[in-house]
Amino acid sequence: MQRAFDPVDEVLPAPRLVTLGLQHVLVMYAGAVAVPLIIGRALKLPPEDVAFLISADLFACGIVTLVQCVGFPGVGIRLPVMMGVTFAAVGPMLSMAASPDIGLLGIYGSVIAAGVFGIIVAPFISRLLPLFPPVVTGCIILIIGISLMRVGINWAGGGLPTITKVVDGVPGAFPNPNYAQMEGLAIALFVLLIVLALVRWGKGFVSNIAVLLGIVAGSGLAAFLGKMHFAKVASAPWFDLVLPFHFGMPQFHIVPIVTMCIVMIVVMIESLGMFLALGEMTGRKVDQKAIARGLRADGVGTLVGGIFNTFPYTSFSQNVGLVGVTGVRSRWVTAAGGVILLLLGLAPKMSALVEAVPQVVLGGAGIVMFGMVAATGIRILGGVDFKTNRFNPFIVALAVGFGMIPLVAPNFFKVLPHALHPLLESGILLTAIVSVILNAFFNGIGSAEKAEHDAADTAAAAEHV
Repeated sequence: MQRAFDPVDEVLPAPRLVTLGLQHVLVMYAGAVAVPLIIGRALKLPPEDVAFLISADLFACGIVTLVQCVGFPGVGIRLPVMMGVTFAAVGPMLSMAASPDIGLLGIYGSVIAAGVFGIIVAPFISRLLPLFPPVVTGCIILIIGISLMRVGINWAGGGLPTITKVVDGVPGAFPNPNYAQMEGLAIALFVLLIVLALVRWGKGFVSNIAVLLGIVAGSGLAAFLGKMHFAKVASAPWFDLVLPFHFGMPQFHIVPIVTMCIVMIVVMIESLGMFLALGEMTGRKVDQKAIARGLRADGVGTLVGGIFNTFPYTSFSQNVGLVGVTGVRSRWVTAAGGVILLLLGLAPKMSALVEAVPQVVLGGAGIVMFGMVAATGIRILGGVDFKTNRFNPFIVALAVGFGMIPLVAPNFFKVLPHALHPLLESGILLTAIVSVILNAFFNGIGSAEKAEHDAADTAAAAEHV
């Protein structure tokens, strides 16, 4: 029987609701805007389009958060959850972005298809949980972090080491003269030191938003040195709508769709663990029906993302951690956070300000942010039985080895069909496929009960991926 007082459904006074909701937004903000920045710059979009991607992302974050924590019939876990773009999709999307036949519209087509796929398979995902024990999820998250570290390091260097120029009608790669300049490296180091100082000596909430405060401090230094320009910020409007299909109608290609559907499975397995951990924190039982509603919201969120010019969504684990730190279990707090995100998405001037942040500033923060993802994978693997199970080291060795192929040998699969490249050039997907197959081969498939217990433990230790 439902208790007379349920802290999950408690509606706090408006001032406290807004303050705590803003706290959730600040904790997730740096991670939320990272993906549109990565993809927009990989596609070499003009600054105003990158700023629009940020606006679209924040707007969709707000909508999906409301869907997840307020809930609708058959959709939404109705727990204090903040939703954001998952880093797990970055590797595959970068491969798609590099293919001229796919590009941004092909990415959106695969995201929409993955969202529909997620809505359909949501009730069945919990049955796949035994395929993803800690030895598998640890490998996948480790490779996600390693893949993203390349982005963070290049940001710290001020861009890519090489630039493409057309000479006599022939495109070629030439060294980037602006790469790894001393002034830029010094700014990135300054941001890194600020983040480390705040983590070491900051208390509570300040420590939780150390990355965001590091970016703010680095931006201030860059502006002082004349490295940050505000012309685009000044010309951006204060208010504008985020309309569907801003860049055109999405395109649907079979291999990117299959690739993104595999990513969707990994994302939903991650979410399932978050839901179980959050259920324990809030004291609300999370049964199969609740899990299905929550995972269906992931699918709806990803579908909304594809329609509103953004990417796949998942629950942010740092916000789950914030629930444990603050002890505030009301889902209406995260709903307030969702409304704040939605309003930020309608303020292009704010997105233009984020886009104006120099890459070197983002690099100092990105090394920490993306490195923490890799550290989470290592932490999960730290709980794996390597002592008595002689097979687990082989699973990790081969899964990580295959995942490193696209990073260290980009032309390794060049003789294979071009249509397969978005799949084969994603270390994350290679790791997922190899680790799942090898774990099933060596260890078999465990029970659903043990899988749920492992998933909750993994989620409790995780940073957002």
